[in-house]
Amino acid sequence: MRQRNTKIVVAWMLACMVLIGVGCSSTIPKSALAMSPQALEVRQMQTRRYATMDEAKLLSASAGLLQDLGFSIDKSETKVGLISGSKDRDAKDAGQVVGAVLVAALFGVSTPIDDHQKIRASVVTHPSMGATNVRVTFQRVVWNTDGRISRLEQLDDPEMYQEFFSKLSKSVFLEGHEI
Repeated sequence: MRQRNTKIVVAWMLACMVLIGVGCSSTIPKSALAMSPQALEVRQMQTRRYATMDEAKLLSASAGLLQDLGFSIDKSETKVGLISGSKDRDAKDAGQVVGAVLVAALFGVSTPIDDHQKIRASVVTHPSMGATNVRVTFQRVVWNTDGRISRLEQLDDPEMYQEFFSKLSKSVFLEGHEI
């Protein structure tokens, strides 16, 4: 009986090893690592090059600008060139509210609607050939009235990025000339 139990244990161990081996040997599809055709356009929209090697000055100007735009600075790692901030905003949409009221009136069913959102901004600097690249990204997380995340998205409005970099350029100019 003991020999039979040993054979069962050995069989189970071999089966587990085969399953682990199969699981570990699976490869990542090449398409999973491929960038979308729009990725380069988005990165270019999010990045500007400044003719200075003074990352600290660029980060300081970026932090000030984020605060001027209503963001609270959450993290600041100037040694690695990173600043992140966030701000909370209302996310209620009149169209969603009307739709939820109609569904409730017609079918007697309560439908969750967008309630509040957190907008996040990240600024990363990177020195490159006598200049410094600055990249900013904006994302938002939207919670509904049930307290669940209803949307998690990157904000890709070109005007938002143009406005950020226009104000950053002015701020860098003013700080550079101590105005």
